[in-house]
Amino acid sequence: MKIAVAKEVREGESRVAMVPDLVGKLTALGYDVAVEPGAGSAALCSDDDYLESGATVSETATKDAVLVVSVQPLESRAVRRLSAGTAALSFLPPAQSLDLVEDLRVCSITSFAMELVPRISRAQSMDALSSQALVAGYRSAIVAAGLLRRFFPLNMTAAGTVPPAEVVVLGAGVAGLQAIATSKRLGAVVKAYDVREAAAEEIRSMGAVAIELELETLDGAGGYAREMTADRADRQRQLLAPHIANADALITTAAVPGRQAPLLVTADMVEQMKPGSVVVDLAAETGGNVEGSQPGQVIRVGNAQVWGGANVSSQMPGPASRLYAQNIVNLVTLMTHEGAFAPDFDDEIVTGSCVTHDGKVWHEPTRVLLEGDRHE
Repeated sequence: MKIAVAKEVREGESRVAMVPDLVGKLTALGYDVAVEPGAGSAALCSDDDYLESGATVSETATKDAVLVVSVQPLESRAVRRLSAGTAALSFLPPAQSLDLVEDLRVCSITSFAMELVPRISRAQSMDALSSQALVAGYRSAIVAAGLLRRFFPLNMTAAGTVPPAEVVVLGAGVAGLQAIATSKRLGAVVKAYDVREAAAEEIRSMGAVAIELELETLDGAGGYAREMTADRADRQRQLLAPHIANADALITTAAVPGRQAPLLVTADMVEQMKPGSVVVDLAAETGGNVEGSQPGQVIRVGNAQVWGGANVSSQMPGPASRLYAQNIVNLVTLMTHEGAFAPDFDDEIVTGSCVTHDGKVWHEPTRVLLEGDRHE
């Protein structure tokens, strides 16, 4: 049985789905591991590293593989080269990849989407969204500190005292909490807000001040927030405006997979910020939490620089790849039985993350979208 590690071809993707240090965990399960040449080079994993770990490096790595792992989904032409019955495991936003999902179905490829792994206790070690959000949250604080032309920490010197920077973080999921923690380690005074009821306690546990707006909480399924009404969003922005105006750096992290990011901060709010202030929008790729933010660009709004995130986890490919590869190993282990790759489709983790199998679309929301496309 062979597991193939595909080389990423999407522009800007620096991660790799398997790192040499974890190849041994797959071979211990009974797999041969084949890696496409140069697959790990952007993540500082050389072909020699893979060879030393027990993998093979080959241009035909995916041929006869039972499973192909990648970070970004395989391109359609790569899918068509796979044998029917092969499995593919990657991030695969189905709603944004309907043509690819159709190719996977027609070619009888069993595909699993890492972002669809259920958010249950048993699946925490397989939760790639959380592991990559951890990296993005850390990176957001480092970017803010780098763009801000002043110290984050308090400095007391013979020449006088330099006050600490004030950082406001909106969203206290995995990325937001990591942004809080990293900003605190750098010495900033941190305030944060999230619409979920449990978030205030989590924010305080990181040493930050929880912003309380006296609005109803919006706890939703899977640990995510429910969508808010336009009136509530308006009121929330009004109440957040003075906190943002006083901030030296604003970091926004609110996002829900498969949905447009909520607009938390208008351009007018950013224009009220102080000269030299910085905004880091981790949700820029999905519409942005900050009005006008552009993925992969730094723009100026009023006195502030607004940095739009683009594949932020990939900007730290070493640790991001290591964490993602461990998620892959844990999921493959679950799908391995008696030395064979044999996903148990009675397992809620397997069924929850499956998009296509046996020539059918298993993920119901995607199936509905595809059927709607066919009727149009």
